[in-house]
Amino acid sequence: MSETRAWRTVLEHIESQLIEGRLRPGDRLPGERALSADLGVGRSSVREALRVLEVLGLIRTQTGSGPNAGAIIIATPSGGMSALMRLQVAASGFPVADIVRTRLLLETAVAGELAERGSLDGGAHSPDLAAADRLLDAMDSPALEPAEFLALDAEFHLALAEASGNQVITATMAGLRSGIEGYALEGLARIDDWPTTSARLRGEHRGVVDAIRAGDAAAARTRIHDHISGYYAETFIDHH
Repeated sequence: MSETRAWRTVLEHIESQLIEGRLRPGDRLPGERALSADLGVGRSSVREALRVLEVLGLIRTQTGSGPNAGAIIIATPSGGMSALMRLQVAASGFPVADIVRTRLLLETAVAGELAERGSLDGGAHSPDLAAADRLLDAMDSPALEPAEFLALDAEFHLALAEASGNQVITATMAGLRSGIEGYALEGLARIDDWPTTSARLRGEHRGVVDAIRAGDAAAARTRIHDHISGYYAETFIDHH
């Protein structure tokens, strides 16, 4: 299990317990060693997940040893955060075909809208694609492992959603991210020539961004649709 995947496993485990009410404010989390052993991940992955939960304001950690050491639950997720976390936990169990269809609906709409925005008023309202550009450059590194590439790939798609400024679409894409990355990783086993596939994916990503920058909404929609459905067709021939 990659380190990125490992800390997400810890995060999703704790999130699901919070959502289901098995962990409540005042409860203490098991120690790092116990969580590490129970979930089969390294202690560094446990620490990373606890940092994320602390940033979200759900736990407070105490250093040192003794009965007050470790992490205590200080809040349960509410409102939008609860819905987002519930979606994150559920996403890994959704049928892959449903995730792909949802991506096609959301992401073609996002790409088309971003391109249309760029073509208005001589580009005066062009979307901010700086984050997407940084991720494209990062994906060009030949030193990346396939799992690292696919994590950056998922982040690129989320960056496009964020550029749209639509908070509901962004939250939905963020919530589905673990499911998206999960099926992308599962599909690796069906790829015979990863360097060729990754080169194609990089080219498709840049083609989408080029169409958005050119204000060509039809091309942007077509390119992202073909990009998403193409990887699915390549890696999930049996459409399970």
